[in-house]
Amino acid sequence: MRNPPGSYQLVALQKIQMTLQDAITLIKNKNIVSEKENTWADLGCGSGLFTYALASFLNQGSLIYAVDKNIASFKSLSSSKSLTIKPIELDFEKSILPFSNLDGIIMANSLHFVKDKSIFLEKMKSYLKINSCFLIVEYDTEFPNRWVPYPVSFLNLRELFSNAGFAPVIKLNEKPSLFNRANLYSAIIINQPVNERN
Repeated sequence: MRNPPGSYQLVALQKIQMTLQDAITLIKNKNIVSEKENTWADLGCGSGLFTYALASFLNQGSLIYAVDKNIASFKSLSSSKSLTIKPIELDFEKSILPFSNLDGIIMANSLHFVKDKSIFLEKMKSYLKINSCFLIVEYDTEFPNRWVPYPVSFLNLRELFSNAGFAPVIKLNEKPSLFNRANLYSAIIINQPVNERN
């Protein structure tokens, strides 16, 4: 009997079996569409599926840093837009990131690898502009397993980001998972100053 794939391999398999159009549909929202050049980071980019899904919404001249511990699994895809995707190999949780002043951070099936999410979010604040955003794709479960060691359900995500001073936290879409009973969900969190919140 073959051993089950490791956590990163399983997430990579999930991303491969999900099509680019599935990924685009999952993260689609008006908050990531802009008429100007934007700079984003995809933390835990894996094969790059969500990197390219995000790219489909960004304006010409935008830049996405695709960050992963093992960038060898990143696959370059063709894009009809003239923008830059820059792969970077490092541990986004433990390393100092070589960029700043981001318009947004996307984390698709990677936040569940971060053990201390509160400390991590405090670190990430220094890399984001005001009115920037987090775009999250995660499993809507609170039960850990070998592939999702530190899960973050949508309810926990809302509490986590609210406690870190981010608001609002908005669920965008859901999709049945291929490997788990819990649905995949997407959410957007705005890094909005307190005096601008409703």
